[in-house]
Amino acid sequence: MNLTRVLYGAVGLMLASAVAFAGQADPKIEKLKNPAAFTEKAPATYKVKMDTSKGVFTITVHRDWAPIGADRFYNLVKAGFYDEVRFFRVLPDFMAQFGIHGRPSVMEAWRPARLKDDPVKQSNLRGYVTFATGGPNTRTTQLFINFKDNAPLDRQGFAPIGEVTDGMAIVDSLYSGYGEGAPRGKGPDQGAMNMEGNAYLAKSFPKLDYIKSATIVP
Repeated sequence: MNLTRVLYGAVGLMLASAVAFAGQADPKIEKLKNPAAFTEKAPATYKVKMDTSKGVFTITVHRDWAPIGADRFYNLVKAGFYDEVRFFRVLPDFMAQFGIHGRPSVMEAWRPARLKDDPVKQSNLRGYVTFATGGPNTRTTQLFINFKDNAPLDRQGFAPIGEVTDGMAIVDSLYSGYGEGAPRGKGPDQGAMNMEGNAYLAKSFPKLDYIKSATIVP
């Protein structure tokens, strides 16, 4: 038996298997690239367990506060959208923002998936959770948690969907050392996040806390 031929044959099989594995699409990621598929109506009230790099906290969402936003958050959590997502804009005495997916291909699909605004029915109190916007009818996947009562945000159309009902001390402890994002500050640049994903954050902002997993709980 030609040992060299056997060894090369084995290596060839290993390489072929590796290439085949690398070419397999992740079904979860592929599903996330189709925003139109996420249309399930949320329950009247539901809880989300956020298991983070700092510990666990719970968000209780009330659909009657902001039904459009509550439905979007419900669908994204169920699909695993927020797993491995960073808290990229944490500003002491203001809020902690998250919601840009770590894979650029996923964010490319969701950036145009804008929601109509919900009327503001609740104030942005400490611990309340609200979708971020860039103007009227621009909500997509980003949210923030208020560190304090931020009533001026109410008049700007920021409609809370729920509140942190357990573990607010975990939210308070999220890493805030990078400050405001670029170009106003030295923190993460959202454009770079959308283009490069978690690879950019891991390299340039390694201290950011992140969501290990977000799940709907009874």
